[in-house]
Amino acid sequence: MMKKIVLLLAFFALTISSCTDDITGLNEDTKNPTTTKPEFLFTNAQKTLVDQMVNTSVNTNVFRLFSQYWTETTYPDESQYDITTRTIPDRHFRILYRDVLRDLQESKMLLDKELPITPEAIAILNNKKALIEILSVYSYSVLVDTFGDVPYSEALDIEGHPLPKYDDAKTIYKDLISRLTVASGSLTTGTESFGDADLIYGGTASKWKKFANSLKLRLAVNMADVDLPYATSQITAAVTAGLISSNSDNTNLIYLPLQPNANPLYADLVVSGRNDFVVANTLVDKMNTLSDPRRAKYFDYKTGTTNYVGGVYGGSNNFAAFSHISATIADPTFAGTLFDYTEVQFLLAEAAARGIAVGGTAGSHYTAAITASMENWGVATADVAAYLAQPSVAYDATNWKKSIGEQAWLGLYNRGFEAWTSYRRLDFPVLVAPAVTYNNLTEVPKRYSYPSVEQTLNATNVTAASTAIGGDKLTTKVFWDKF
Repeated sequence: MMKKIVLLLAFFALTISSCTDDITGLNEDTKNPTTTKPEFLFTNAQKTLVDQMVNTSVNTNVFRLFSQYWTETTYPDESQYDITTRTIPDRHFRILYRDVLRDLQESKMLLDKELPITPEAIAILNNKKALIEILSVYSYSVLVDTFGDVPYSEALDIEGHPLPKYDDAKTIYKDLISRLTVASGSLTTGTESFGDADLIYGGTASKWKKFANSLKLRLAVNMADVDLPYATSQITAAVTAGLISSNSDNTNLIYLPLQPNANPLYADLVVSGRNDFVVANTLVDKMNTLSDPRRAKYFDYKTGTTNYVGGVYGGSNNFAAFSHISATIADPTFAGTLFDYTEVQFLLAEAAARGIAVGGTAGSHYTAAITASMENWGVATADVAAYLAQPSVAYDATNWKKSIGEQAWLGLYNRGFEAWTSYRRLDFPVLVAPAVTYNNLTEVPKRYSYPSVEQTLNATNVTAASTAIGGDKLTTKVFWDKF
């Protein structure tokens, strides 16, 4: 009995000696950590960004509708330019600032705490920061091209500037171009970065460098009507630094077969079980006129026929009566694209047409752009040659905006935002507003109106921005859209 008591006392003594007055550890949630890794934040920001640019949810992305590639069926509100009922600008604004730029900022802040001690580790760290910078610049450029003046110098500083001012769009643009120059120059090719955490290029610095320079080219071309000498110098610098040079360099995120990692188009067009979209007659009629071989890649025959028929843009269309979006695009693994070789070649064609030396002629880049688009969609070589041989397709130097604008519109199919940007810059193709529009709008929107939540919570700064850009209207042009 005495032996048992001694053992029991020893147990109590051991238990008491192991206790502590500090019980804060009991508040730790081991299943939901409060810290993360920069790689996780980068991956999340990257996928969220691509999802936002490629999805077709009428709650978040109506750029295919603005470009008149697609139109709606039962509920044509967004095709008629109602973007306020579903607060579409709010969602676009919030996703880019909160879910993309903020995550990228947090990723960089975590990287800033790392203390690499070897030259190789330093180079890897610098590459990671450069990738974050390039995606941040891309995101800000989308915001400017969507709204005009936006929060920039005071953005993402919740404590210091909970109600950030809206900066001048042209000033933002020039700073973005400078940031791209630095980021591209800081990349060490042949050295690792985010590796598998980079869902686009797998961390390959040489690919990111081309993407950065190509984005710089886009921003500079956008500025050509605003400040041609500046645009010329930046275009030349971008070309010299090296651009996306083939479809293998395209800035693609390859999706997986199953949700939530499938292409959001699959969710919008297939999983939803809804039939909300058909291809617009604006696009189908033009492609039919040219016997465009990409039709079979872009959309299907009207059910029960061998004809491609587009729904009336902005009308209430019967889904069964018109051509539908192709199974290729609705595939869950279909790539989401931020930039491609087709766009690069059209930008070079435009630069050359403006008299800027970029190597090659406007006509040669124009042909290369069309070819790149055809090849990217799997069109046979003979069909490409037949298409280019048509007099109606041949490059017309006397009306280069029409030639480039119309073919860029056809080539940028399924990249609604970039097509909308090209249309606004070149004023081709000629897109006409539907007969019935929200608030009797008589032209295709040139921008998004500012988010309603910003108009409520940040009213002083939104009012100042609205005044600076000439009014918070869908018809107000962004700073580079001069004509």
